[in-house]
Amino acid sequence: MIEQVGVIGAGQMGQGIAQVLACAGIQVVLVDISAEQLELALSRTASSVAKLKERNKLPVECNPLPFIESSVSLDALAHCDLVVEAATEDEMTKRKIFQALNGICKSSAILASNTSSISIGRLSALVDQPERMLGVHFMNPVPLMALIEVITTKHTSEATRVAVVELAEKLGKTAVVVKDRPAFVLNRILLPTINEAIRVVEEGTATPEQVDQIMTLGAGFPMGPLALADMIGLDTCLSILDLMFVEMKDARYLPAPLLREYVVDGRLGKKTGEGFYNYD
Repeated sequence: MIEQVGVIGAGQMGQGIAQVLACAGIQVVLVDISAEQLELALSRTASSVAKLKERNKLPVECNPLPFIESSVSLDALAHCDLVVEAATEDEMTKRKIFQALNGICKSSAILASNTSSISIGRLSALVDQPERMLGVHFMNPVPLMALIEVITTKHTSEATRVAVVELAEKLGKTAVVVKDRPAFVLNRILLPTINEAIRVVEEGTATPEQVDQIMTLGAGFPMGPLALADMIGLDTCLSILDLMFVEMKDARYLPAPLLREYVVDGRLGKKTGEGFYNYD
């Protein structure tokens, strides 16, 4: 049974994952190299929970903060039943984390990555017991999105898969189990759509507003692809597309030059205040 969960990374995804776990009454150890980022994550959790209560999406008595312990040391994860890595989308960073976890976590602990594109198989090769390793790709924003994309490798045990699916149910999420392939399923379909929307803007066929209006009103998208790209982070979109292009050698995944230009200029979307839209 999963009673205590470690979450590595107190950014947008890690904070959201810690929040939904704690709201379900699960003890959480949130780890980040920055004490300031941990403080910010706890503040964001309190603010997010207050807004969800206002919208009647959480019971008034819900208070996740007592369930969240924070630390700047991975050693604090030694007794966790499950550890979810939600660090930056960089394979070398993740490799270093799992190499460290292999010597810190108890042998029965399930190890998981929230990566949206990096091979779980490659990461699991760093773990002495790869059968306890899998991917748990939460959707952004975590408190609102119902899906968890669960990625299994050829080594992932049935017990590991079942434990994570049962946890998803406890969180009120739906777990969809897929195989370990480049960018898995969601991003393999979504990112080429975003990339093509960027190309439409790049060639001057339509503005970002027009593209998003057409896709919401004409295709039934709940959010336009460019607004969604800004929310995901244009740097993350670029990273995923670059990886997909390298892995699959398919021109569909070659990032639009305008996307790379925006990332180089520091226009990363909501997190920097400017992407395809201005968020001042």
